[in-house]
Amino acid sequence: MTALLLLALALAMDAFAVAIVRGAAGRHRIRYALETGLAFGVAQGIMPLAGWAIGSLFMRWIEAVDHWIAFGLLSFLGVRMLVEALSGEDDAEQAEAAGQSDRLGSYWWALFAAAVATSIDAAAAGLTLDLFATPIWLSCLVIGAVTAALCIPAYWFAARIGSRIGHLAEAVGGIVLVGLGAKILLEHLA
Repeated sequence: MTALLLLALALAMDAFAVAIVRGAAGRHRIRYALETGLAFGVAQGIMPLAGWAIGSLFMRWIEAVDHWIAFGLLSFLGVRMLVEALSGEDDAEQAEAAGQSDRLGSYWWALFAAAVATSIDAAAAGLTLDLFATPIWLSCLVIGAVTAALCIPAYWFAARIGSRIGHLAEAVGGIVLVGLGAKILLEHLA
């Protein structure tokens, strides 16, 4: 079980970092912290199961492009955050005030994309789930729960301090996301 917890912690680190970025740029509401933690936890719990189910037949193909997918999604989200920071807009806040579902759709899409981008490595880790002495479903549950347990307070804390520095946090967060995507890409290409 110790090895599984260490794997879960390692897999959760990218999601943890992105939760901090989202929190610093987001609103200080427990709802957003819970949504972020839940989205990242579910993605981190499902992706190893998908990796395990797909097996080694398709994993070679996925491993060949997973870093490009993560780089593309994180860079897109990072650039989007930079543009929003420079324009002075806050999608979630404006959507609530105006009652516009298209902006909320953008919020949900960005959350989904971030959750998928940070959990792609978990699909590859799914190939190793048979090595643990726990059932596959329990391994996935532990990975998802650890991720959620780390991301909820990360978002909450960052949102509390992020509101003091406003759009600067969003700009820095955008740069961090692009940097995280570049780091993933460079690690896989090296």
